[in-house]
Amino acid sequence: MSDEVSFCVKDVLKRPLFQRAQLIAGRNGWYREIRWVHILEITHAAPYVSKNDLILTTGLWLKQSVKDGLEYMRQILDHETAGLCIEFGTTIDEIPEEIIQFCNHHDFPLILFRQPVRFEEITQDIHAHLINQHFSLLKNLERFSQKQQKLILQSTDIPAILRLLHQYTRETIVYLSSIEANKIYPPVSHASADAINTFCNEKIKEFDRIKKKQIWKMDDEHFMMIQPVICFGQVFSYVGIMSRQSHPTEYMKLLIDYTAKAVATVLLRTQFLEEKIMRSQNELIQDILSQRIESEEQAKMRMGLPSPNEEKYLFVGGIIEFEHNVMKGGLERIEAINQDILVLIRSLLKKYRLHHLIMMKNNQIYLLCAKENIRDDSSPILKNNIQAMIDGLTLFIGKTLTGLNVHVGFGKTRHQLIETFKSFKEAYQVIEVSQSVPVMRRRYFYEDIGIYQLLKAVPQPFLSAFVQDHLGRLIAFDRKHHLSLIKTLTVYFRQMGSKGETAKKLFIHRQTLYNRLEKISDILGDDFFEPQRRHCLEMALLGYELLRADDRVMDGV
Repeated sequence: MSDEVSFCVKDVLKRPLFQRAQLIAGRNGWYREIRWVHILEITHAAPYVSKNDLILTTGLWLKQSVKDGLEYMRQILDHETAGLCIEFGTTIDEIPEEIIQFCNHHDFPLILFRQPVRFEEITQDIHAHLINQHFSLLKNLERFSQKQQKLILQSTDIPAILRLLHQYTRETIVYLSSIEANKIYPPVSHASADAINTFCNEKIKEFDRIKKKQIWKMDDEHFMMIQPVICFGQVFSYVGIMSRQSHPTEYMKLLIDYTAKAVATVLLRTQFLEEKIMRSQNELIQDILSQRIESEEQAKMRMGLPSPNEEKYLFVGGIIEFEHNVMKGGLERIEAINQDILVLIRSLLKKYRLHHLIMMKNNQIYLLCAKENIRDDSSPILKNNIQAMIDGLTLFIGKTLTGLNVHVGFGKTRHQLIETFKSFKEAYQVIEVSQSVPVMRRRYFYEDIGIYQLLKAVPQPFLSAFVQDHLGRLIAFDRKHHLSLIKTLTVYFRQMGSKGETAKKLFIHRQTLYNRLEKISDILGDDFFEPQRRHCLEMALLGYELLRADDRVMDGV
């Protein structure tokens, strides 16, 4: 069916008016597509020709020097015209060998009429054919689209969509997926399938790097046009058409575009259906948080995992918290955004092959993720997969939902599913630290917040009293005189007592720093930089930074 809408130089040579024409150069370029015919007799072609024009001429420009003739050829070649037809007998009777060699070198078709022809008859014939062909193309695309929509409404069968594309292109269709095995239609031999998969895997080293249509050369005779399937700004699969054409027609490009969008629609609908099915299972998260699970085997069975004796897993709990602008978005818009984000998160987790449960509660999403522990410790792999999910989510929000703030936290991995309630508590601590401490803003994992693990474990009244004991007088002085002594002391400690570096970081003159340090010594004592005293002060400064996020707590400090 694709041949019906492909009109190239080789096709024009079959037209009745071209029966006496001869292709004298550029035979390897007769695949060049023709979209219009242009009669051109002037010597400067550049402003008057367009891509895919077939040019008719009596060769007036060949009356000039060979150098000028070659420059003319370069102009029409640079404009990606389809080919050149020259009539003998009216203006010229020979074509320089240099011109023929140029056309052969660049695979540019050069057609010769050895007897006079009527150019207007050629243009009428080809234009009528192109117009009829374009009408046929639109009808074919309309039929293709209607069949595609029918398939989408009937089921979530992606193979059926791919088979329809094969039916309309008569070419081999390849489907590359990040969440399931690759598919090839129609089926090919194991050796051919292995060769195709190896080639594609080599081309797609990182699955979501290719965001636009590409043409890949497989060998001297085979090419693959590849189109990414994108949902929420993420690449989840690719549709490919294998053919012998290095320059696919617009018709083929439209077919693969339609197919990629249809597959994206099915993937999204599948995720929404899974979301509905998984709601009952998400009660498991609530039971884990409330510690209402009787046994590990029961918990794994409810999550749909094999029993503990059959497989070892690593588990981790996480929380994603959103700050919506209610006044700007409205409640209905916020609910729609939440649903889109839920679908995206589930798709990303599936993409990175993570078993998961999701629970939405107010402005928070609770994630429970599991991965096979195929090595002694697969924690780094699990962490990398979750980081990739976070990156995909933040990328989508940054591009599509500007103004929406998101905070992410994940606890430590556990070998027991029923122990993940601890992981959720740790995840919330990560979010609290990231919101309170600017330097921790992009720390998403409990093991990455360092000393704040200890500080978050300390009861707030005790931590507040500790800060008051060690920094109370300095805080009170700062509030009254606004000298930024707390900030100065923090930077001074971080710079290991280097006065020059501290002054640079604070953007103040050295003498100003000396005055502040002298005041700090007056308040805290001259021994504030001694190791034991310094350790207490540094802990108190970190605690102060945490407590400062809660104005009610700080009122007492």
